[in-house]
Amino acid sequence: MIFIASDHGGLDLKEAIKACLAERGLACRDLGTDNGNSVDYPDFGEKVGRAVSCGEAQRGILLCGTGIGMSIVANKFPGVRAALVWDEFTARMAKEHNNANVLVMGGRVQSPDTACRMVGIWLDAVFEGGRHQQRLDKIKQIEEDVQAGRL
Repeated sequence: MIFIASDHGGLDLKEAIKACLAERGLACRDLGTDNGNSVDYPDFGEKVGRAVSCGEAQRGILLCGTGIGMSIVANKFPGVRAALVWDEFTARMAKEHNNANVLVMGGRVQSPDTACRMVGIWLDAVFEGGRHQQRLDKIKQIEEDVQAGRL
């Protein structure tokens, strides 16, 4: 199950991605928004970030106008590795090198076709481990230090 959410700037792209996921036979849980009215992206980024962080979801997709705001919000949650991607290469690297569990894109900067290709690449890619795992372990240690007040 992939959790997906957007603000008004990512709504159209979210709907296109949901259709692409359905074509792949993948279920998604839409956490909003459901209309074009202006909303605050942190409210929706928090929903996906929290779900991935607490283990309710293994993967998430977030969309706002540029993707920047959503990536900032999602990365506030422990264990979330939200990657803002802008092309097929960065989508693949997000998984292969960073084991990103949240994919973030901008509805005002990506076409639906490109976004769907990037989602497919991210879903099909495999984390390489090795030296990349060592780096993720360092990130996890930083998270733990911050949470424990060892700044």
